[in-house]
Amino acid sequence: MVVVLLMIVLLRVQGRLLLCACGYLEIWTSDTCSSNNSQQLFDPYSLTHVLHGFIFFWLIAIFFRRTAPGWQLWLALLLESAWEVFENSSFVIERYRTATAALGYTGDTAVNSIGDLVCALIGFWIARRVGVRGSILLFLLVEVVLLLWIHDSLLLQMLMLIRPVEAIKSWQLCA
Repeated sequence: MVVVLLMIVLLRVQGRLLLCACGYLEIWTSDTCSSNNSQQLFDPYSLTHVLHGFIFFWLIAIFFRRTAPGWQLWLALLLESAWEVFENSSFVIERYRTATAALGYTGDTAVNSIGDLVCALIGFWIARRVGVRGSILLFLLVEVVLLLWIHDSLLLQMLMLIRPVEAIKSWQLCA
C-alpha cells in the first residue's frame, strides 16, 4: 500500500491529475482517440500493462527464481509503480507526443495509473498460472488483438519510442 501511495504522490508532484478533468469517473473507456484515453480507470492500453506483468514474471523467473512468491509479487508492484512514474514524466510524455500518434497526450491520471498497476499485477498472476510458454503465447495473442483493434501494442509502442517509423505513425493516427 505504501508503494501505491508513493506512486500517487509522485504522480501528483509531476502535475498529473488525480481524476479526469472531464469531471467524472468511468471504469472503462474504449475510445483511444478521445481525451478520455489514459484518464479513466481502464482503457484498451490497460492490456499493454497486463503484458508488463508478463514481462515482470519472465524477468523475476530469471533473476529472482528462489524469492518467495509474495516478494516476487511485491517486486512486480514496485516495478510497475516505478514505470508509471517514469512514463508520466515530462520527458516521456513529450517523447510520446513527438514520436508517436499520441499527439495530444498529456499523461495519465493517477486513477488510470492505479488501473494500469492492477493490470500489471493481473498479468503477473496470469503468467505465473500459465507458465513461461503459455504466457509467451498469450503475450503474442494480445499483441495481435491490440494491433488489429487500436493499431498499437506494447511492442509497437517500444519501437515508436526508440525508433519512430513515419508510416506506422500515419497508420495509427485517429481519423
